Amino acid sequence: MGNLFPKLPVADWIDAFVDWLTSTFEVAFDGISEGLEVVVDSLVAVFAFIPSFIFIILMTLIAWKLANKKIALFTLVGLFLVDNLGYWEPMLDTLALVLSAVIISIIIGVPLGIWASQKNTVKQIVVPVLDFMQTMPAFVYLIPAIFFFNIGVVPGVVASVIFSMPPTIRLTILGVQQVPADITEATESFGSTTAQKLLKVQLPLAMPTIMAGINQSIMLALSMVVIAAMVGAPGLGADVYRAVTQIQIGRGFEAGLAIVVVAIILDRITQNLGTKKQGGM
Repeated sequence: MGNLFPKLPVADWIDAFVDWLTSTFEVAFDGISEGLEVVVDSLVAVFAFIPSFIFIILMTLIAWKLANKKIALFTLVGLFLVDNLGYWEPMLDTLALVLSAVIISIIIGVPLGIWASQKNTVKQIVVPVLDFMQTMPAFVYLIPAIFFFNIGVVPGVVASVIFSMPPTIRLTILGVQQVPADITEATESFGSTTAQKLLKVQLPLAMPTIMAGINQSIMLALSMVVIAAMVGAPGLGADVYRAVTQIQIGRGFEAGLAIVVVAIILDRITQNLGTKKQGGM
């Protein structure tokens, strides 16, 4: 079959397209890179300004308020362990990278999900793109990210955004569309506009599902930490990657344990936050 049909030059097409993007939107890519660096550096500076013991107490109180006493206790012990093992600064770098990626995912993903939930044509376009984003190996995202943004924390954030955004969009669409039809019809019968119906009825009822999507985006962003370290992103992923390349099993386990602690804290807090929102409604 290979002799009968010539190979399609897909790689050449992609290379030509990337070259065109680079030459056409170089200024835009530079602006995005500088903006993301400022965001991540600002988050790291804010986190680093707070002494570790105060940071731990604040996170414990947040976990107690938004989740429960068990999660608060785990947060206290877990963050103390991270500090004790000497991974506090890398943990802050990782937290800044993950929060930056998740904030961007929310800013882009939630409005896009709302739009797709209201317009079937948009949904038919968005869903196949999300399928492509989720099935493409995460390593592949690093190639254009490096090409457009060089190495460092920025390509790590960009790759994390692409990899972690689909759940936020999907579950926003699902949450809004699962609002009972009789409720939306009753709202319309009272003369509510589309914006009023969306903001006062559909979004509040869909919030638990949207929070579940944000929770999944946080977990996916954390799973990109080690991969992002391959392109120079700082944080716990860099320690894991360095330990793997140097076959330092103990050090790799410690850094991996710190990632697990951060993941569990963020996961449980956002899960319980979504549950409390649902209970409150």
